[in-house]
Parts: sequence; structure tokens; C-alpha cells
Amino acid sequence: QVQLVESGGGLVQPGESLRLSCAASGSIVGIRTMGWYHQAPGKERELVAIITSSGITNYADSVKGRFTISRDNAKKTVYLHMNDLKPEDTAVYYCNAVILAAYGSSYVNYWGQGIQVTVSS
Repeated sequence: QVQLVESGGGLVQPGESLRLSCAASGSIVGIRTMGWYHQAPGKERELVAIITSSGITNYADSVKGRFTISRDNAKKTVYLHMNDLKPEDTAVYYCNAVILAAYGSSYVNYWGQGIQVTVSS
């Protein structure tokens, strides 16, 4: 069974940095786009950043210049480097990946369980 497991969240002060990681595991044949979304209390889940299998990236305007998404295809892992964090970045961050499982016939959208990032002084 395919799983996405996030790590690296926590509580930081404004201006500090964090790195989130998300590792895909299971019987995986291929991974297309990987990405990060976040959901603040009372708000809808929003795109933060995505990266294609060839390394093309796209970011939400609110994080451009501060966050960097990267991936290690051999490790089936996507990272989100977050610099100059602001209180408004506080949210649950979810990993997302479009994966073809060994037992599947098409690519399917998978989500991680979510990880809390809190930015507060």
C-alpha cells in the first residue's frame, strides 16, 4: 500500500526556518508531480508549491522567494525548505503526490496525514 509520511514540522519564531520532508513508500512504479499544500484553521486547503518529475516548480505568490521545493527521485522524497517564516504561514502542511502503484492501472492522487507548522513569538 502506498503511503506518504511527512516530517520536520514544529514551532518556530518569525524569521526562522524549517525543512519539511515527505517520503513515499510502498509498491510504487512511478511518481509524477509532488507538492505541498497547507490549511489554516477555518480556511480551505491551498497550494504552497509543486514540482514535476523533471524538476519544474510552481509556487504560491505568498511564499515566492522564501520557500523552495525540491525532490530526490531515488529516495521518492519531496522537501520544502521554508525560510523567513511568518505567523501567517501557520497551518497544517500536507504532502501530495501523483503515483502509479504496482497494483494500479493509472496514476492516483495521494495525500500525507499532515504536519503542523506554527510560527509564533
